[in-house]
Amino acid sequence: MDQFPKIVKQVLDTIKKSSRGAGNTAAAGIPLVLAVAALGGAGMTASQSIVTIRPGQIGIVYNRIGGLSETRKCMEGMNFIIPWFQRTIVYDVKTRPQLINTQSGSKDLQMIQISLRVLFRPNPQRLTFIYRRLGTDYEERVLPSIVNEVTKAVVAKYNASELLTKREIVSREIIDILSKRAGDFEILLDDVSITHIAFSKEYTAAVEAKQVAQQESERAKYIVDKAIQEKKQIVIRAEGEAQSAQLIGNAIKNNPAFLQLRQIEASKDVANIINSSANKVYLNSGNLLINTLSHKAKEEKKTGYLW
Repeated sequence: MDQFPKIVKQVLDTIKKSSRGAGNTAAAGIPLVLAVAALGGAGMTASQSIVTIRPGQIGIVYNRIGGLSETRKCMEGMNFIIPWFQRTIVYDVKTRPQLINTQSGSKDLQMIQISLRVLFRPNPQRLTFIYRRLGTDYEERVLPSIVNEVTKAVVAKYNASELLTKREIVSREIIDILSKRAGDFEILLDDVSITHIAFSKEYTAAVEAKQVAQQESERAKYIVDKAIQEKKQIVIRAEGEAQSAQLIGNAIKNNPAFLQLRQIEASKDVANIINSSANKVYLNSGNLLINTLSHKAKEEKKTGYLW
């Protein structure tokens, strides 16, 4: 780059000398055209010698004599190469996602549709190895095949129901085996996760029917338990009422004043209800169930002289 301004200065000096020494315009035009062509060629050469690497990218250098350089890499920013003799192959070393769908059979011979999201990136220290064996489209050559291989091997160890209940364990086992397989190709895996699991229509219908049957069984069991409890409740209530009736009968038989006490309690309830009402109601002692004087009069009449 330091020689580029010198070349331009030499071309401009040549133009000035050719313009002074020429006797006519035609003679002076030939050196001028040559100088402009030389200047354009120098500018084109300078532009081809500059390679700009963006953030998250690394370039490896190939030359026509020695091939790929194992030591030199073009990092972020501006890099210089020799035009025609050298060229750069740029790799994106950022972590990128790829969604891979696969179909596999479970341990209980059920067909499962699984979608895996793989976060991957190339090994920045082994880009020359990747380019020699796989090229720049390494992810399309390697990831689908090894993901399908590992997923089928892992899924075959579990039943269809276990793939749902043990999802984290299955995902961890897949990433462990898949990381080792991808490491053989110098591909680094940052994360592997199961994004979707789908079963066949027949298996899904069978699972739904089983769930419905279990719910109906639980519902029938609940109805039976409820009937048994209601039966026990009726028996207990009947026994309580019988015992209550027996106790009340014995109390009336042994003490006739018990019935009068119940009449007084009932009259209190009626009086409280009428008192809380906005309407004014007047009741006599007969309506309030406390007409105990009539019973006493009858008893006195029965024991009188005229009786």
